[in-house]
Amino acid sequence: MSAAAGTTAHDGTAAARGIRSSTWRARRPRRPRWASNLIAVAFCAVWIFPVYWMVNTAFKPREEILTPTPLFLPRRPSLENFVVAVTQTGFLTDLGNSLIVVTGTVLMSIVLGFFAAAALSRFRFGGRRAILVVILAVQMLPGTALLIPTFLMFNSIGLLGTFLGLVLAYVAAVLPFSIWVMRGFFVAIPDEIEEAARMDGAGTWRVLASIWFPLVGPGVIATSIFAFIAAWNDYLVAYTFMKDQAMYTLPVWLASFTTPTAGTDFGGQMAGSVLFSLPVIVFFLIIQRNLVAGMSAGAVKG
Repeated sequence: MSAAAGTTAHDGTAAARGIRSSTWRARRPRRPRWASNLIAVAFCAVWIFPVYWMVNTAFKPREEILTPTPLFLPRRPSLENFVVAVTQTGFLTDLGNSLIVVTGTVLMSIVLGFFAAAALSRFRFGGRRAILVVILAVQMLPGTALLIPTFLMFNSIGLLGTFLGLVLAYVAAVLPFSIWVMRGFFVAIPDEIEEAARMDGAGTWRVLASIWFPLVGPGVIATSIFAFIAAWNDYLVAYTFMKDQAMYTLPVWLASFTTPTAGTDFGGQMAGSVLFSLPVIVFFLIIQRNLVAGMSAGAVKG
């Protein structure tokens, strides 16, 4: 009887606490929805203003750009700056160089990241956890800290000033992220699917092509876009590693609008920045759902 009474008293106390907690949550003042929306709009405005000013300046003629009073809208919109940007020396050459580097970086990061993630998630071998810890540690290092050691190493083996060296530098930077994201998808694949395929006579390569790759597809897309953005936007590594100006990429080309004698052509530079940003925006809009799904899955699974 005493035990039953004690249990009943304990349940009653817990119920009372739950009621008080619910009452406190109900009485707690809630922030008005309009206040949250206002804060969100303010953050968005601060973030998007530099983008707006870039596009605004790109359509202004030179005299409107240099006015003492800023003009928030061009009075006489013009495409002259875009013509200057496209006809700027080295635009087509550097565009081709960027496409070569980006294509190589994306393909190599997908292949290496896919096989590495498969090995670290679907196979059991000694040192697997240590490798995962090392990959995570490398991901936490800032890229600038590795710039000089990578420069010296590539110079000693003859890769400095080559597209292959630049691609390898970018792949080394994005590969830890690629492995972690795709590993999350591999871990989420049920073992029963692979076992059923092997019972039907499928080998490792058949399982890889028919089961693993389709199920890891969103992760592959997410890592490919991450590699694309990293290689497309980089300025420091491309400017440091490439010796020949004919092998520069588009981020380095944007610096050509600034000269010691004539100063900076702000209109041409902003128009070039708009053209430079378009491929990233277009690719992101096309596969944004897969990108968000891939990044979230790689963050919470595994």
